Amino acid sequence: MENISAVTVFTLSGLNETMDYRVTLFSLTLLCYCVILLVNVTLIVTIILDENLHDPMYILLCNLCFNSIYGTAGFYPKLLIDLLSNVHIISYAGCMLQTFVIYSYGCCELSTLALMAYDRYVAICRPLQYHTIMTKKRLFQLIGLFWFSPLFCMTVVMWLSSRLMLCGSHIQKLYCDNWSIVKLACNSVTTNNVVGYIVILFFFGHGLFFVCSYFYVIKSCLKSLDSRVKFMQTSVPHLLCLINVIFALLFDLMYSRYGSRNITQDVQNFMAVEFLVVPPIFNPIIYGLKLTKVRNRILSLLR
Repeated sequence: MENISAVTVFTLSGLNETMDYRVTLFSLTLLCYCVILLVNVTLIVTIILDENLHDPMYILLCNLCFNSIYGTAGFYPKLLIDLLSNVHIISYAGCMLQTFVIYSYGCCELSTLALMAYDRYVAICRPLQYHTIMTKKRLFQLIGLFWFSPLFCMTVVMWLSSRLMLCGSHIQKLYCDNWSIVKLACNSVTTNNVVGYIVILFFFGHGLFFVCSYFYVIKSCLKSLDSRVKFMQTSVPHLLCLINVIFALLFDLMYSRYGSRNITQDVQNFMAVEFLVVPPIFNPIIYGLKLTKVRNRILSLLR
């Protein structure tokens, strides 16, 4: 079946009620994006330059920061352009690409945090076998797998969306997302819905893995002081990041599918961008402040 959608351009309406103070919004958005780039690039460069930070936990943290840069690159540049423009449109191909980047970022975030949970489980519950299990080769194989699965899933989702015949081109959001595109379809979206829910269940099913991992981690920590110290130093930042990301993604997902149209535009915008603002800023800050090695290395570079 060929793509029979006649839509070539989408209109985004998320900024319609904010044009009176768009200069202020532009300044704050630019500042936010610069902070995201600064904190994530700083952490990446710090880890790459210091060979003492080439352990699995820090490599995974580096991967988490890279993913934040990747995901936010799909949102902030377009938003900054829209804030300076009176017309908020995006091409069909651009909309598909933006959706792919933003949601593959969200899925990669969950995958990376799942891998970090496994790393903490092995480090605390099986410390003597840690370096045998988490070898560099196995680590990079797992990272590759955990990048491939989100990219593959989102490719399938976007391919299905690209086959739809669309009867509209108006998206009531700051950016393109798959559910907004699917809602514009004239024909049946049953397949899209089924595949969409499978992908959602698969990635949020990582939560079960998180629970199991931390059940054993906490159980192990109760047995020794050394394990409790290690838990406070390395697992607490991971837990904070995990809670942050899961709630932010659930926030956006639930609102996209079931949100009320009676909510003001400003609240809608906040709910839509929360997972593109909070995790990319606070994840590296939480790790940078809590992990002693990272904090000391950053401070030494700044001197």
